[in-house]
Amino acid sequence: MLQLNGVQHIFGLCGDTSLPYYDALARLDHGMTHILTRDERSAAYMADGYARVTGRVGVCEGPSGGGATYLLPGLVEANESSVAVLGITSDVSVTARGRFPLTELDQKALYAPLTKWNTVINRVEEIPSAVRAAFRAMTTGRPGAAHIGLPYDVQKHAIAESDVWAQPGHQTFPALRSAPDAAAVQDAAERLLAARCPVLIVGGGVIQAGACAELTALAEALGAPVCTTVSGHGSLPAAHPLLVGVVGTNGGVPATRAVLEQADLVLFIGCRAGSTTTEHWKLPGPGVTILHLDVDAATIGTNYRTDVALVGDARLGLQALLNDIKNHSNKATSDQGWGQKMAAQARADKQAFFAPLAASTQTPIRPEVVLAALNKLLPPKAIAVADPGTPCPYFSAYFQAPEAGRHFITNRAHGALGYSMAAAFGAQVGAPDSVVVSAMGDGSFGFTCGELETIVRYGVPLKMIVFSNSVYGWIKASQKTGYGERYFSVDFNRTDHARVAEAFGVKAFRVQDPRDVESTLKAALMHDGPALVDVISQELQDTAVPVSQWMG
Repeated sequence: MLQLNGVQHIFGLCGDTSLPYYDALARLDHGMTHILTRDERSAAYMADGYARVTGRVGVCEGPSGGGATYLLPGLVEANESSVAVLGITSDVSVTARGRFPLTELDQKALYAPLTKWNTVINRVEEIPSAVRAAFRAMTTGRPGAAHIGLPYDVQKHAIAESDVWAQPGHQTFPALRSAPDAAAVQDAAERLLAARCPVLIVGGGVIQAGACAELTALAEALGAPVCTTVSGHGSLPAAHPLLVGVVGTNGGVPATRAVLEQADLVLFIGCRAGSTTTEHWKLPGPGVTILHLDVDAATIGTNYRTDVALVGDARLGLQALLNDIKNHSNKATSDQGWGQKMAAQARADKQAFFAPLAASTQTPIRPEVVLAALNKLLPPKAIAVADPGTPCPYFSAYFQAPEAGRHFITNRAHGALGYSMAAAFGAQVGAPDSVVVSAMGDGSFGFTCGELETIVRYGVPLKMIVFSNSVYGWIKASQKTGYGERYFSVDFNRTDHARVAEAFGVKAFRVQDPRDVESTLKAALMHDGPALVDVISQELQDTAVPVSQWMG
């Protein structure tokens, strides 16, 4: 069933209850590559990163008991990030249920509230329909995660070959696209044309739908500035004259906030208008006309009274809006130069703040120095994957992707540490011709460093950057601003991450002088295998990190 659904890679970790499944993978001619990980959490994060760059369903697997619980964090992140990931867990035998077998737990109940679709198989005849249902659920409507539990004894049972078939069209996502109601499109188009200062706020749904070209055309037709969520980073090329950049509490800066403060109409596209993007629902403010285009009707009207709801796929919705706007004989009432002027001012103000910090020779190294070097050195099709903490706000605000598309990935749904290295590995497997960079803090490194062995074993040329500041920085920065600098249980000893990486067989560098950052990163990027750069950096509470609650 996986083969028929176009699966090419499976990320996972072996266990007793998975032995029949592994034996099938070993014996059968299926054309799939199984990648053995060192932690089930990593397997799920790898499947997530893989799915985001390929548009194919990411598949991960793990054994019963602890393995099933470890797989869960990655599926939760994928589900809430609208990424199609299938988690397969093996389980105790059906005949052993309720008799206290080792590793028994109620997997269906465990996964039910945290996946889009979920089942545990009781009879072998259920497997084909269960897999079809999982792929249908993951790829249609709002994409998400699914889980299938496979009991040990069921894995050994036979089934008629004629029962094994897949539904075409569910191998990639989004599948079975739908367009918004025509009357709603006309209403929205008229409001957009009548607005003086329309602003587009774009989420990850635009990139996921492959709608960057349609977004560009609509923005240019309206002359409207484009703000993005963290997940929408890359919806327009970095140099596009209408691009403002990321807005909100994580990666937004006063210069980008100023654009939203002047809007009289906001069109949300492929995003949920959640707390991070809207600075806890402060922007857009009262009196602003709200239009919302999203594939999931449940997201519309949740946080803002919405004047026009457009329920449908981002690409089809943007196409419909653009067609309707082009059909109007009257032109937009907004100042067509307003959008470019506001976007240019926002970018200029942000660059004026960033540039002196990026040129600083202060030690420990400022994160801005690293971002400036990466923007200079990385090729256009590079993919950056950032963990929460130090990397996320810096990459959200300052990483520049010359081309539109999925060039920046971070786990914004739940923000678990330890995501970046594994997700970047998955992205590298899915996009082998791209340069992939994993950026993490040293807290995250401690969660995930075992996968350095996996990276070396498979010869994946992943490039890794560790911001080494010996602190859980996000928490310490919050303690500084919100709790009177009463720092408690957030500091830990410094690790020589370069030596750790070298012990696993990774080419490693350590940099302490900001004047050596660019040359060190260049050497790492030129290395023909995996490489890690350990950057001795500022503690986050001492930086000029682009997080609104700390910037004022």
